Amino acid sequence: MKAALPESGLKPAVLRHLLADARRGIAWRTLLKPGDWLTLFLGLALVGISYPLLWRGGVADRAIVKRDGAIVTELGLHEARKITVSGAIGDTVIEVQPGRARVLADPGPRQYCVQQGWLTRAGAVAICAPSHITLQLGGRDASYDSLNY
Repeated sequence: MKAALPESGLKPAVLRHLLADARRGIAWRTLLKPGDWLTLFLGLALVGISYPLLWRGGVADRAIVKRDGAIVTELGLHEARKITVSGAIGDTVIEVQPGRARVLADPGPRQYCVQQGWLTRAGAVAICAPSHITLQLGGRDASYDSLNY
């Protein structure tokens, strides 16, 4: 006994026709109607517009350095300086420039926090897991951190 397709679904003949077209190499773009293109265009426009509005971390004004979850120091992002923080496996060097901060050197084997590069947005985080050191930028609009992105 054959299973019947629901009325709202594709009919077997239409499905066979679409599969035959696909085997012959007919491009999928020829199957789209003007309304399909409009929906695709509007969806892409919505993503493009919402990206800069929703994906922002605000302006950073301080760098927060933590060791084992406890704050070691807070540095303003208005002047250039370097500090050394002792971690679980050695010393980690944090560099601050006006408006940005980074982990310059870390004794960790994979160097993930160093590869993170310059942090510029409030809420951005560089984690040096083997050293138990965390560099986070704070600011007025830091409602989300980079781990939540």
